Amino acid sequence: MAAAVVAVAWSNSPWSTSYERFWTRTVSVGVNGHTMDLVLRQCVNEGLITIFFFVVGLEIKRELVDGRLASRRAAFLPIAAAVGGMVLPALIYLSIAGRTAPRGWAIVVATDIALAVGVVSIAGNRASPVLRIFLLAVAIVDDIGALLIIAVAYSSGLGWGWLAGAVVVLIASLITRRVGVGRLWPYIALGCLLWFTLRRAGLNPTLSGVALGLIVPASAGSRVGAGPSSVVVRLEHLLHPWASYAIVPLFALANTGITLSHNLLHTAMRSPITWAIVAGRVIGKPFGIVLATKSMVGARLADQPSDSTDRQLLGVAASAGMGFTVALFVTGLAFTSHVQRANATLGILIGAVLSAGVSLTILMPRRRRQAA
Repeated sequence: MAAAVVAVAWSNSPWSTSYERFWTRTVSVGVNGHTMDLVLRQCVNEGLITIFFFVVGLEIKRELVDGRLASRRAAFLPIAAAVGGMVLPALIYLSIAGRTAPRGWAIVVATDIALAVGVVSIAGNRASPVLRIFLLAVAIVDDIGALLIIAVAYSSGLGWGWLAGAVVVLIASLITRRVGVGRLWPYIALGCLLWFTLRRAGLNPTLSGVALGLIVPASAGSRVGAGPSSVVVRLEHLLHPWASYAIVPLFALANTGITLSHNLLHTAMRSPITWAIVAGRVIGKPFGIVLATKSMVGARLADQPSDSTDRQLLGVAASAGMGFTVALFVTGLAFTSHVQRANATLGILIGAVLSAGVSLTILMPRRRRQAA
């Protein structure tokens, strides 16, 4: 968030022209005489952010192996809640901006795990610990849904030859895991090759990070200690600080630099894109999650998280409206117009602030009543 503030300040400073000039510098990457030209923003959005998605893949794998999503019964409620929290915001977005900018519907789908859990942590014991786990599981499923959407809805014309090459690399990665290779460098090498083939195929190359995170073996025998997810957990601990404190801030710095001129603000405040994103996140997300949850509980297909009230559920669900990294990432894929991107970015920032405020407003009063 601090990096986003710096980006906005930079874009509105006397040195504003240097912002775009800096991030559109051309960088050449070469291997054995083969070069690939990327602008600096692409290096962040397609290169470094792949590491962020690798960490997301590791988190998903940990949850599937021995986390909240490992048991079908335990996974059913957060999966249903996440689907509700994706479908309703998308419908709200399309009802408001479907005629003018339908490609932006997926901006409202994903939850920023770090921001949502951070807000709920501020609320302290006003939110049931079980609800925090529930929120984490919902956010993980959100990420899976967002990644599938990116793969299907935001891919350019496919190069079938390169796509076949990507499939071959993916199969080779699975075979490498199957035969019990415990060292990480073969997976990293195959991941880099998968990134290149996906990019040439017209798919978003960051998907290679998720694929690699899911393919890396959960354990590598007794050398790494006990526990079914020891390798995954160690990799998470190693990479999470880099992803959180370096890559994501760089991504925010490169993508949130909007010029807050009178014309832009006037345009954004009248733009269906801005308000579709705000409404989808602040209204659609929490009510989609709550309605899906209560439907499952009412149909006796799942149990409501223990030691939680409906108020707590709504407050935690409201925090899921906070979208940032993946939302900005989808914005870059959905829109080519600078004005549309600026409107969407402003909607994302407004939606995040309002969602945090609503969540804390719902959760915090309980402490005051107890204190009284």
